[in-house]
Amino acid sequence: MLQLRPYQRQAVDSVFEWFEGDGHDSNPLIVLPTGTGKSLVLSEICRRSIAEYGEMKIVVVTHVMELIAQNHAEMMSQWPQADAGIYSAGIGKRQHRPTVVFCGIQSVHSKAHLFQKVDFVIVDEAHLIPRKAQTMYQRFLNSLRVANPHIKIIGLTATPYRMDSGTLHTGDGALFDGICYEYSVLDAIREGFLSNIVTKNTRVALNTTGVHTRGGEFIQAELQNAVDIDETNRMAVEEIIEWGKDRRSWLIFGSGVEHCRHLQDHFLSRGIVCETIFGDTPKEDRAQIINEFKRGEVQALCSMGVLTTGFNAPNVDLIAMLRPTQSPGLYVQIVGRGMRIAEGKKDCLILDFARNIQRHGPVDAITSNGKPHVEREGESEGALVKNCPVCKSVLHLSARQCLDCGYEFQQEIQIAPTASTLPVLSTAAPTYWLDVEEVKYAVHTKVGKPDSMKVTYHCGFLKYSEWICFNHEGYAKQKALAWWRKRSPNPPPENVAEAIQRRGELKAPDAIQVKRNGKFDEITRHAFDMPRMPPGEARLSV
Repeated sequence: MLQLRPYQRQAVDSVFEWFEGDGHDSNPLIVLPTGTGKSLVLSEICRRSIAEYGEMKIVVVTHVMELIAQNHAEMMSQWPQADAGIYSAGIGKRQHRPTVVFCGIQSVHSKAHLFQKVDFVIVDEAHLIPRKAQTMYQRFLNSLRVANPHIKIIGLTATPYRMDSGTLHTGDGALFDGICYEYSVLDAIREGFLSNIVTKNTRVALNTTGVHTRGGEFIQAELQNAVDIDETNRMAVEEIIEWGKDRRSWLIFGSGVEHCRHLQDHFLSRGIVCETIFGDTPKEDRAQIINEFKRGEVQALCSMGVLTTGFNAPNVDLIAMLRPTQSPGLYVQIVGRGMRIAEGKKDCLILDFARNIQRHGPVDAITSNGKPHVEREGESEGALVKNCPVCKSVLHLSARQCLDCGYEFQQEIQIAPTASTLPVLSTAAPTYWLDVEEVKYAVHTKVGKPDSMKVTYHCGFLKYSEWICFNHEGYAKQKALAWWRKRSPNPPPENVAEAIQRRGELKAPDAIQVKRNGKFDEITRHAFDMPRMPPGEARLSV
């Protein structure tokens, strides 16, 4: 059996619970942040499917050549006896007979007949499937359905939305029917599976005034013309060098090929080894550059977009965004390149010259439909944040102490002057812990909605509640099952009534973390057997 982390095991379990429940004839999505091991999850889905269902044919499909090779290599390293092959012209292999085939959509979109009857299709980077009917993905999937109308499609992604049509599982023509499991960025950081990310105030902010959009994104030629200004490039590179003096691997995202090359020139003129990678870079050259970057022989790697998917370099500890984007998915993918953990790496610094954090908000708090933040008329940029005068960290306006250096604010309020100062994680907003004295469980009824279980935490004279949705379907049900598993060694209940009956099995948390969300307080974490407070956080006595 493959060695899975707890959240990876829960993700795999959720797929089979989905198919064995009411979702047996529908297609689920798994949402895992970049760097949390989707390759291992899809490998275990394949292994367990074959073990439980017998003779199977599984196709794993994506559009990125590096991901095809990575996913296949991960499966073979963890499951050496797997009957697995690769069908990709770019890799030079056309194996369609193995039980599990890792495919490039460009190579197989017109070759569905080779695979005959396919039972499962697993789509890595599922957000890249267009909703339009006449695309390579849709033609391939429709052809496979001819041989097997009951084919199951499982999607894996870090960003379950598109700019043009919202979430992947809602609306007309949606390929997926719901999210069966989602693991949050903050949980991954807190549990030590992803690196923390921080952001600092930058003096340079790229100006996109007058740049038009097409299809929900900036028009590339106009964008490059607007931001590729020599003096701006020089100043931005100087800032990157200044902030990066104690960091070893810098990833730079520019707004076009020429923009990246001009940035490269400025790095080279200052003695920084910098390389560029583009879509037309020969694969042998690309592999050599990436290997040199991973070994530390290249300090800065500059690209426009080819490094946003399928690029695995845990050593990245600084990302400079000089590519403004209207796409929340692209923004999340860019930041995600720096979140893998590596030996000696404390965190990854995000320098947002592009104002992307203002457009979309903290990377862990993108709205469910993937829509970017819309700046309201008269809204001051960065009005909810301030800068630490000592280390330049970006903090919530109400923070009394800098989480990075410990500086204590008195009465002065230093409001951040540019949009690039917004915090990249929602944890920049203040949170506090409360000791839990008692937990009560009750059935919550709402007209027109399934019942849920209301859980109320009594913290002195304060009370906070959350609602656990065992009677719902899809993602809400999966969250409820995960909630139960953290508190009981026994299988989760089927419904709210059973949950209430078995409430004695549940382990109560010692404390809860509460965070202000608009007008309301939100429970964001639960602590069990907690001997001390997490670093930088304080317990509130009531």
